[in-house]
Amino acid sequence: MPTNMVITGLLLSCYRSCPGIIFSHWVNQSFNAIVNYTNRSGNDRTTNQQLFYSYCCATGAATTAALGLNMMVKNSHGLAARLVPFVAVAVANAINIPMVRAHRIAMAMPDMVLSPVIMNRFTRTAYYRTRPLVQKYSEMPIQTFLAGIGLYFTTPLGCALFPQKSSIEVLKLEPSVQKQLLKWRDPPKVLYYNKGL
Repeated sequence: MPTNMVITGLLLSCYRSCPGIIFSHWVNQSFNAIVNYTNRSGNDRTTNQQLFYSYCCATGAATTAALGLNMMVKNSHGLAARLVPFVAVAVANAINIPMVRAHRIAMAMPDMVLSPVIMNRFTRTAYYRTRPLVQKYSEMPIQTFLAGIGLYFTTPLGCALFPQKSSIEVLKLEPSVQKQLLKWRDPPKVLYYNKGL
């Protein structure tokens, strides 16, 4: 959560400049790749080449989506521009994360959607507009703080709603696996497995 809080703050603060977009999405996808690798299923036979390809595709997709969407909302300093990082992360997740882990997009929504809404309202206040130092130095700390609050609640909630341990009925397995299980004296009707985070 602390690392994700800092990365989310970075993503939500560096969405206006091309170097900021590239750097923040590279950091985010690198962190995601490490988390996905360390929390993969124990029997995962993914090769290093496949992992590298997935990492490059996700990083490229997130950066391309962010840069493309930024060009579309280039002159907008409103909420649409602030939501670009969430859309870019969602695109990257859709490429990088298998469908069994698609709940991660839902887990990213509260901190990456609510935080820009709150920040957008804050930047329209008289307090913010009359203080140049606040305008210059407050965005990243505020975004990081808001991301931390969101992650503090959404990470445990998401893990509770979408548990790591999952089950499948034997009848839904491949026929060859079903045959092997039916040879057992008391064959199970349901199997449990670790699907990873």
